[in-house]
Amino acid sequence: MILGLRARLILVHLAVVVIVLACSAAGAYWMLRQAVHSRLDAALLALAETERAMLLEGGEQSIKIHEAAPGPAPPSFIRLDRLVQIVDGDGRVLARSANLGTARLPSPPGLLSRLSRGETVFDTLPAFGEEPVRMVSIPVRKDGSRLAIQVAGSLDDARNVMKSAGLLFIVMTSGLLVAVGIAGTSLTRRAFHAIDEVVRQARRIGEANLGERLPHPGSRDEIGRLVDTLNEMLGRLERSFEVQRRFTADASHELRSPLSRLRAELEITLRRPRRPDEYERTLHSCLEEVERLTQLVEALLELARLDAQQEAIPGENVCLNTVLAEVVRRQQPLAQERSIGIVVETSQPVTAWVSGASIGVVFSNVLENALKFSPPGGTVHIGLAADAREAVVSICDNGPGIEPGEKDRLFERFFRGSVARSGAMPGTGLGLALSQALVRHCGGTIEATNIPGGGARFTIRLPLGP
Repeated sequence: MILGLRARLILVHLAVVVIVLACSAAGAYWMLRQAVHSRLDAALLALAETERAMLLEGGEQSIKIHEAAPGPAPPSFIRLDRLVQIVDGDGRVLARSANLGTARLPSPPGLLSRLSRGETVFDTLPAFGEEPVRMVSIPVRKDGSRLAIQVAGSLDDARNVMKSAGLLFIVMTSGLLVAVGIAGTSLTRRAFHAIDEVVRQARRIGEANLGERLPHPGSRDEIGRLVDTLNEMLGRLERSFEVQRRFTADASHELRSPLSRLRAELEITLRRPRRPDEYERTLHSCLEEVERLTQLVEALLELARLDAQQEAIPGENVCLNTVLAEVVRRQQPLAQERSIGIVVETSQPVTAWVSGASIGVVFSNVLENALKFSPPGGTVHIGLAADAREAVVSICDNGPGIEPGEKDRLFERFFRGSVARSGAMPGTGLGLALSQALVRHCGGTIEATNIPGGGARFTIRLPLGP
């Protein structure tokens, strides 16, 4: 069975909590055990040191265990449950505390050897008497003889403390695990409830209601950022669909107009027999409409390829001076027809990393646009220069310029300004849109501004050749 994301998160959360709590409890248990045993060892060692000091102060007196304080001293618990024994270098018992009875604390040869080297030795005796015992042995030198004092204490209290601590740790760990598990499950349920709500709302949004947006939870956390991102994506999709719908409507309108004119001219011509020259004029008119349709369809196909990125534009080192010279030569007939001069201003050869054919189409479209809007007898100025990173081409006319409210829509598809519409200038409104798409695919930019003295300036920036 495949678990869902919610169940996997809860299980992973619980597993991490169990590991952390187990490691923490084990570390705390070990530290407490070390502390308890250290306290017992310190108490045993203190009693052994006291016994050694009293033994050395006794001088020539016989070796004995000091079990009771002399005089009217108050009762002391210092020897409670402590076994004391004094042995010589060979392990013979010289004195022992009364609570040892006839038993003796072990003093094996290994222990005696270490004591002879001056070491203080701690041992655990698990099977001595009825309880496990902890013993310390310290060496003593008296009157040239090697002695050893052994003090032992029960480990039963220490083990009871550790048992109680272990039980306490288990109860605390279980309680914390249950509390953290409930809190984690509640938080996960709340988080996924918000996600489920986003999913439910997102499923309702389709092409027909792209204007709707997902409800924001009101917080700036991860869920809030996810909703913001999805709403931004929906906004982009809405704009894309709107552009697509407008593009389809505009394309249909632009295609319908020449087709309607073609059909009207053909129907009128076929209503009655006509002279050959009339048929010839009709065919020439139809040919012009067909050429306009061909240009429109080719521009639409080129834009569609660029949008779908089906057509890669290979880069190469292109001399822009040569491309501009060829574009100016092709546009000279239109310039001469409108009595417009073309002035090219360049100081040195400029090479850009672009597609020669694509950038030629861009220059041709922008120059033709400048020639259309320049008044008869005007001049179009073309500038070519280069800075540290870009080649800059500027094409300026002295026409009416760009209307303030039309600047943002200048590069939209099928958009034709009020001046173009009122002057009945030929065009489909795709030239600048296609130019912008081609320039962007070449890695450059194109922008349009008004010239203070009148006219418009188109500035094309292209990456320099390597």
